[in-house]
Amino acid sequence: MRTLTDREKRTIRFAMIGVAAYLVLYGGWQVRGYLEKKRAEYLKLVAAAQDLKREIQPYTTKVDVAKKLMEEFHLDPAKLTKASVVAEASAAIQKAATSSGIQLGPIRESPARPSTKELASVQFEGTGPVPAVIGLLYRMETLGYPLIIDSAQITPETTRPGQAKVNLTIVILDFEQEWKSEEAPHA
Repeated sequence: MRTLTDREKRTIRFAMIGVAAYLVLYGGWQVRGYLEKKRAEYLKLVAAAQDLKREIQPYTTKVDVAKKLMEEFHLDPAKLTKASVVAEASAAIQKAATSSGIQLGPIRESPARPSTKELASVQFEGTGPVPAVIGLLYRMETLGYPLIIDSAQITPETTRPGQAKVNLTIVILDFEQEWKSEEAPHA
């Protein structure tokens, strides 16, 4: 084999540099296209995640409010059944009254008025120390049932000093109607 001249060596070097530059540019172009494709997919994914976050945001605030109310009032709507909630709520009210130190009198349960969102109302009378009566009123919200004190009448017990008579009317709400969303009227 013959030896190459300096001019031929220089030409081969320039050719190799040219081929290498072409390969680098072509490979760089391919890598750039691949990276741009991946970046576009990532941006689409980020946009979809932001849309989903915006869509879920109103529900998270509703969930937080419901969770706070459930914790504050010790209420679990999943455990309540319409058939037994009146009896269980009445028993819980009676238990709270007796544990507060109130002697119970007559207790009456009435069915709900048809036009309202309630299951029943409970009326009871009792006698006990004033702090016990006030404590009972405070404990009503932590019994775990959807209760509203409709009316409360507290009068002093004339025969025993330091004692008070309490007459309460408590409404037990229909929790199923409370959780339903009202539909817009059809025009």
